Amino acid sequence: MSIMPDPDRAIPGVHDPAPPEFEPDDTRTTTGTSESQSYASLVWRRFRRSIPGMIGLVLVTMLITVAIFADFFAPVSPRGAHTAFHPPDKISWYVPGEGWRLRPVAFPIVEGAELDPVTFQPLNAPDYDNPRPIRFFVEGWEYRWLGITMNRHFIGVEDGTPLHILGTDRLGRDIMSRGIIGSRISLALALTCIAFITLLGTMAGITSGYIGGRFDSWFQRFVEIILAFPQLPLYLALASLIPVTAPSGLFLTFVVAVIVGLGWAQLSREVRSKTLALRQIDYVRAAMAVGASDGRIITRHILPNVMSHVIVAMTLGIPAIVLLESFLGFLGFAVKPPLISWGLMLQDTRTFSVIGSYPWILSPVGFVLLTVFAFNALGDGLRDAIDPY
Repeated sequence: MSIMPDPDRAIPGVHDPAPPEFEPDDTRTTTGTSESQSYASLVWRRFRRSIPGMIGLVLVTMLITVAIFADFFAPVSPRGAHTAFHPPDKISWYVPGEGWRLRPVAFPIVEGAELDPVTFQPLNAPDYDNPRPIRFFVEGWEYRWLGITMNRHFIGVEDGTPLHILGTDRLGRDIMSRGIIGSRISLALALTCIAFITLLGTMAGITSGYIGGRFDSWFQRFVEIILAFPQLPLYLALASLIPVTAPSGLFLTFVVAVIVGLGWAQLSREVRSKTLALRQIDYVRAAMAVGASDGRIITRHILPNVMSHVIVAMTLGIPAIVLLESFLGFLGFAVKPPLISWGLMLQDTRTFSVIGSYPWILSPVGFVLLTVFAFNALGDGLRDAIDPY
């Protein structure tokens, strides 16, 4: 005789397998999200984990900001003549006889009575008797920005005397102010060149790789001829064709044309190799099969997939152009006065005697190194964030 369980009777120790009904609770928190993230958000999430990449991004942002508002950040007029080869002022928060201060002060460097036993030149020493308080957003030399006359500067001395943070050059011009103003020419030249190089190289590479066949074969021979040119001697030979009395705008245009004319070939070769691989992918072949136009296939399927490489190539190509401009400017083939660039400022360092006696004239090298490091760090961070592998 079997005993049938009563469905209405609860059995001790056995739980109802049916799940209980919960009331909806809007206050519950979830650890994930069902919303899909875009490609840009995924790249940014990976990029912000890179410490060098974030440092490079901050430095690049600061460099561009300083270049845009260069007159505001320059403490002294870049063309004002002061004492030649004046040493950098000593900036300190401690004043002898008074103690520590909350705000920094600048002590001018003056020649002392003692002589150097080797060079027999007067030894320079800070003038601790005349401390000059440093202030922010002070009034100084006048300049025009967007057609508006201004005289407010980021940093300066309270009494209006010139503040030489990095000293002066052989003509008595402030090196710090000239370096800040010179960032406009150096960065503008690099950004202009890399923009044209990217445009020409990307278009040429995609066109050659997508068309293929005999056109691709002949076009690559032309690219190899350009890559075979020794760039540095060619730069010097072409730059020497322009007379010294030529306007600065014409000289800069010629320099940009030479750099772009020799720089697009390498990028086009890289983009062409990626295009050859992309044209064999299934979705590109499917677009060809349904009759999509060549322009749509290039702009909607191939170009977005090569842009990650192009962006990284841009960030890594800017430091090379900055170094090239500095070298050409040092030789006198890039920028002519009255324009200011970092390479032009380095012309004062041609003799070892000047460097040994006045080492602060090497300060423009610091601007170049900072820019190269910033863009290289940014490029490395972008490369790691964009590369899916």
